[in-house]
Amino acid sequence: MEKRRKVANPLGLAVLAELLTGPMHPYEMGRRLQEHGKDRNIKYNRGSLYMVVEQLRKAGFVTEQETVRDTQRPERTVYAVTAEGRHEVYDWMRELVGKPRHEYPHFGVGLSLLSVLSPAESVELLGRRLAALTEETDDIRATVRTTVEGGVPWVFLVEEEYRLALLDAERHFVTELIEYLKQPDYVQAWQDIFGEKT
Repeated sequence: MEKRRKVANPLGLAVLAELLTGPMHPYEMGRRLQEHGKDRNIKYNRGSLYMVVEQLRKAGFVTEQETVRDTQRPERTVYAVTAEGRHEVYDWMRELVGKPRHEYPHFGVGLSLLSVLSPAESVELLGRRLAALTEETDDIRATVRTTVEGGVPWVFLVEEEYRLALLDAERHFVTELIEYLKQPDYVQAWQDIFGEKT
């Protein structure tokens, strides 16, 4: 059974992980998350970042260390991870990495209801999806190649390698599904069930 967490937003975990390297203010956290490419896997904006930092503070995972006053910038509060926050990072990471979790991707919903669409429309839409998946795959491969050539160790790109594995699997699945949906026996079966209702 999945553990109920005081702060369940994955952005909270990313913030805690960044704070393991040392105290910083939310603006710096956001900059580092972008620099490290975490914004490709964790959805956030400036407002949600400040909100999650406050949730972490209320949960006792971070503490205000100091307020920095700079004449050129607004006042900034620097946060540090607490011992409880450090424990939370490692506990949460062990759960994420070690325990498979059933997720509910939107594509799965579409597939579960695919028969609502005609075979021809399904094939056309899946063809568009396949083209988009191929473009995304090519973009990620180019980014990974450039980053590795720049000297970044592979472990800092492991989430991109995982994303590529998922994209490759999905491309293979979609290609086979398109072929199946073109088969005359499926088209006839769909016509028998839905043809008169469309």
